[in-house]
Amino acid sequence: MHGEPYEPGPETEARLPGGGLLQAARRMLATLIAIVHTRLELFTTEIQEEIYRAAGVLVWGMIALFFGSLTVLMLAVTILVIFWDDNRVLAAILITATFLVLALITALLARARLRARPGFMSASLEELKRDRESLERAM
Repeated sequence: MHGEPYEPGPETEARLPGGGLLQAARRMLATLIAIVHTRLELFTTEIQEEIYRAAGVLVWGMIALFFGSLTVLMLAVTILVIFWDDNRVLAAILITATFLVLALITALLARARLRARPGFMSASLEELKRDRESLERAM
């Protein structure tokens, strides 16, 4: 018994004057660690979801861009062939102006969609805000 370090057990802590306080502090620390663990899991889950969503949008966007570009190219060539003998320069100018207007409209729509999306990690930040408010009320 002389070589072993003394470790108070639950029955000893209950008899000590600060034993209840020590247990409460341990429970509070365990709760705090559990809260932090849960928030970190939510954080990593949201990051994974955002990565998968962004990758999917990127792939489908590239596919749509490829086929859309082929369609626009063929349409432009078709219009130029139709007006080759009469007004090919006017047709080329109108096609170019149409492409420019469409590019501006789609750029504005893309910017609006980027601004309208929910903030990155908004659910995690909201949970952390609630946790902070709960802790502030408890103190």
